[in-house]
Amino acid sequence: MANLVIVESPSKASTIKGYLGSNYKVIASKGHVRDLPKSTLGVDIENDFEAHYINIRGKGDLIKEIRKEAKNANKVFLATDPDREGEAISWHLATALGIPVEKTLRVTFNEITKTAVKAAIKEPRCLDMDLVNAQQARRILDRIVGYKLSPFLWKNVRSGLSAGRVQSVATRIIVEREEEIRAFVPVEYWTIDVMLTPEEGQPFSVRYYGETDGKHRLGNEAEAMQVVNDVKGKPFSVTSVKRAKKKKTPAPPFTTSTMQQEAARKLGFQSQRIMRIAQELYEGVNIGSENGGMQGLITYMRTDSLRVSADAQTAARAYIESKYGASYAPKTARQYKARAGAQDAHEAIRPARAELEPARIKKYLTNDQYKLYKLIWERFIASQMESATLATVTADVSCGTHVFRTSGYTVEFQGYMALYEESEEERVDTGDGTLQEQRNIRLPALREGQSVTAQSILPEKHFSDPPPRYNDASLIKFLEEQGIGRPSTYTTIITTIIARSYVKRDGKALVPTPIGELTNQLMKESFPDIVDYKFTAEMETGLDRIELGKTTMSSLLHEFWKDFAVELEAAEEKIKTTKLEVPAVETDIICDKCGSRMVVKNGRFGKFAACPNYPQCRNTKPLVEKTAETQEQEKKVIVADFKCEKCGSDMVQRTGKYGSFFACVRYPECDFTKQKTRQIGVPCPKCGAQIVMKNGKNRTVFYSCEKYPACDFSSWDMPVRESCPECGEMLFRKKGQPLLVCHNKTCGYRRAVERPEEES
Repeated sequence: MANLVIVESPSKASTIKGYLGSNYKVIASKGHVRDLPKSTLGVDIENDFEAHYINIRGKGDLIKEIRKEAKNANKVFLATDPDREGEAISWHLATALGIPVEKTLRVTFNEITKTAVKAAIKEPRCLDMDLVNAQQARRILDRIVGYKLSPFLWKNVRSGLSAGRVQSVATRIIVEREEEIRAFVPVEYWTIDVMLTPEEGQPFSVRYYGETDGKHRLGNEAEAMQVVNDVKGKPFSVTSVKRAKKKKTPAPPFTTSTMQQEAARKLGFQSQRIMRIAQELYEGVNIGSENGGMQGLITYMRTDSLRVSADAQTAARAYIESKYGASYAPKTARQYKARAGAQDAHEAIRPARAELEPARIKKYLTNDQYKLYKLIWERFIASQMESATLATVTADVSCGTHVFRTSGYTVEFQGYMALYEESEEERVDTGDGTLQEQRNIRLPALREGQSVTAQSILPEKHFSDPPPRYNDASLIKFLEEQGIGRPSTYTTIITTIIARSYVKRDGKALVPTPIGELTNQLMKESFPDIVDYKFTAEMETGLDRIELGKTTMSSLLHEFWKDFAVELEAAEEKIKTTKLEVPAVETDIICDKCGSRMVVKNGRFGKFAACPNYPQCRNTKPLVEKTAETQEQEKKVIVADFKCEKCGSDMVQRTGKYGSFFACVRYPECDFTKQKTRQIGVPCPKCGAQIVMKNGKNRTVFYSCEKYPACDFSSWDMPVRESCPECGEMLFRKKGQPLLVCHNKTCGYRRAVERPEEES
């Protein structure tokens, strides 16, 4: 009998199956198979918070299939993700299969490579119930808060609202930043830039720094003009030139938090997109037989550790020395210290194989996969490289008692900067007019006491800026600093508060909605602990203590409920004398019956515009909400990167019966058109060119070779990167079905895959 390995996702199952051979069958649970019921609380508070789990609706057939396979298997290995959530999924699977905890075979691997998977299978362990109980405690806490507070919000704010333990804190963070911005009073300040010319050498610029007795801020025009009048026509003298060498060390490899921050800043990706791509890279991608075929490209992506294995350090060093030379590798491997409270259960996020340069496997990756893999790979390799050496210079030039300064640096030895530089965080304007340090500054040969001549003097008025709104990167950074949430929850926190309409996106910024601000006000007044930063962080620490076996799930839940029940009772009494009104959001639509400006209302089928004079005026209209980004896009004419084949004019995008296409800008004088296509990153099995996606009749989608009609390959089913494990031919995703089938009809290979959310 074959051994059974149960993992979470079909793609992970496909990768692992290729490593273990015919003696193992690998099957996917597709996430959790059991959970608390949706219709009831599902937690017996009076009976030591006993949880009543049920099989998730729609998973019945899958559970039967897993039971059947487990019954026929010699051994059953539980190989879900190596974190609390993965441990809990394995526990639920063991329960569903009737396997006692002490007889479970739990295997985990930080990276999905052949070596790591085989090593894990050889050394299974029992389920870690401390990990399971930490996940259970979080689930029960969130269920209690959600089910006890949501009806409270329905009665007092608006039906359909829901509350969450950590999400309520995140909403408060964003609301309070918005309040800071509204309360911000701009502060006036002035700068004075002077262009100076020495007797020999190039001109250089300096900025007013202060007086000879120290730094000084110019707060108004009078102060600025006083300095200008004092120095106009007067000689300037170099009073100080300081040159120094300093080392700049590389940033450590990524944790979940820093990966999300850096990818948001450098790639412009939202946190949900980042984690989805990282999951794909972890679970496995077919990178061609010459590179090892199907395999995981990065280590586990939910971690707060900075630890790196000795083998990975050795591999990185070998690559650095071969690519850049021995001078770019430090004498000893770099070790990084994780922040206080980090769990260190897994390594930092790094490439599974250091030698797999991004450019080498680019053709096998989607554009998003390539960008994120390149970021992770470069960050890790750079973290193991020698420091950069910078030559810094700071020059002070005086005129009377007024001091002007310039400062900057040049790179003498690139070190890790030859490969990677960490992006700068958003800076809040301090309003002091300080000139930022400039890179590659080139000053003429200056000496103390040297005279220089002013070519121009430019005073300029400024106002300090308010603190910036949070975006995905800055919110995740703040949550981590406050100890709120954990690597596995950051993305869920953001997506949840947006889905609940407490927060909306304005470009990259996160902005509270009126309903979010009102709910936050109610939560702060009635449930201060739930939205308290410190309290929420202490709860996270409590969950960590359960994981480490230092406390029990029961004691943490009892401690929480003791205070929460009191708050809930007090809030119920207080709200009887308070009536909260959700502020109406006005539209630009004028009521054609009474002339009032219509407002946004929520109905059974979504938002609509209604007259504010209801019930005297019952006029309503459909409401199509358009974001500023959508409106801007509608104004733009998309010009193709190719010309009309008939007359050579520009081709512009148009929309017709069968979807988008490109037409000559001179239409109707020139009637040339060309169908709009999009590459899917899969080579044509006939000629090797790229396969493109096209629109057919009734806007249906089909796939064909980009060289059509020279190459006649086409298919209604979507080709995928993965090759058939039986015959090596291309696999296709069946149209409208969660099924992969082999292109070779004589092979007959087919495999079920998880149906995408949009099809479910």
